[in-house]
Amino acid sequence: MYRKATIGLTFALLLLNSYSIFIGTVDLRSYFIPLLKSSPLAPQSLWATGPPLKVFMYDLPRRFNVGMLNRKSAEEAPVTAREWPPWPRNSGLKKQHSVEYWMMGSVLWEGNGGEGSEVVRVSDPEVADAFFVPFFSSLSFNTHGHNMNDPETEVDHQLQIDVVKHLHESKYWNRSGGRDHVVPMTHPNAFRFLRPQINASIQIVVDFGRYPHVMSNLSKDVVTPYVHVVESFTDDKSSDPYEFRTTLLFFQGRTHRKDEGIVRAKLAKVLAGYDDVHYERSVATGENIKLSTQRMRTSKFCLHPAGDTPSSCRLFDAIVSHCIPVIVSDEIELPFEDELDYNQFSVFFSFKEALQPGYMVNELRKLSKEKWMEMYRHVKRISHHFEFHYPPEKEDAINMLWRQVKRKVPAVKLAVHRSQRLKIPDWWRRRK
Repeated sequence: MYRKATIGLTFALLLLNSYSIFIGTVDLRSYFIPLLKSSPLAPQSLWATGPPLKVFMYDLPRRFNVGMLNRKSAEEAPVTAREWPPWPRNSGLKKQHSVEYWMMGSVLWEGNGGEGSEVVRVSDPEVADAFFVPFFSSLSFNTHGHNMNDPETEVDHQLQIDVVKHLHESKYWNRSGGRDHVVPMTHPNAFRFLRPQINASIQIVVDFGRYPHVMSNLSKDVVTPYVHVVESFTDDKSSDPYEFRTTLLFFQGRTHRKDEGIVRAKLAKVLAGYDDVHYERSVATGENIKLSTQRMRTSKFCLHPAGDTPSSCRLFDAIVSHCIPVIVSDEIELPFEDELDYNQFSVFFSFKEALQPGYMVNELRKLSKEKWMEMYRHVKRISHHFEFHYPPEKEDAINMLWRQVKRKVPAVKLAVHRSQRLKIPDWWRRRK
């Protein structure tokens, strides 16, 4: 009797385990291939995520994208991979909002879809998983007048009107209500005139500081890094980086900002008087960017306080400089956080903590050399995830972004399929 019961129990456990493996709740690798797990000391390698995302890109005239890089050109035909221009070397802070340029380049690149690529361009929209809208909305804002009273602003306005008109005439936009369309808009004022009309799309944003949750949120949108403006620290080969980096905490930038950014002016007072803390008010000229590059490379920690919105480019400047980020922003959202644990290479303080005199500096001093070295090695390992390349490279920022978009697609398809068959939309909300 006991023997039959044991056999029955064993069979039930095997059946349960088989079902768990089938639905994906048990990972055989963790049982039978432990050596495949990422070692804390090995370069981070992410598991393969299946075939690349199939993307259809609209053929928009160049005035909507790369034409803004060379305003002297009158060429209107959509740009091709062979004609793809390099990003201008002396573009200053415009570069930080250039995600739209790198995403478009990755779709155009003739080698996409190969090993390590998370996106492949398709010419047939019927087989596409997502649709890319190649409008450089951030560059348009930066190029066509910042002040709403500037007549040049009307150029940006008209471009937005033309893009929205093009989309509303598209069978595929109307089929999904725009839900499966990818629209980069990393500047907080990008698409400022008509943004509500593309509300349903998958927006590529740096944070959610300027918009209500019904317009932009984590459930449908993707958080991207800024494109760093300092040069990457590619020859970081110090035998003792802890001793080499003599500045404890570094910040250089504007100190008078709006909204949450008022914390910067307050931090200037809190951090005054320390010999190993460099807190400097400056503007982002070419010379100051070079100075910032040098100083980040000789600092243990780099301060990232909120700006006009919860995030700013200096966080990613710090990462590619292998300087441990110190993040002071209560409402920040971080890119790739489902794959990266920022606690392993960053330090976080709330506004309240950071503004207590002496608190932040004392906490940083408490971190041992061993702990700092551990964080330093980690930030070096993951820094390639924040690099933008053309052609794109395996596991770089662009491929990470397309992987994030790919993870939004199942929910988009569910919403689209339901909306197409429901006779009474949102019937469950009518139930008492």
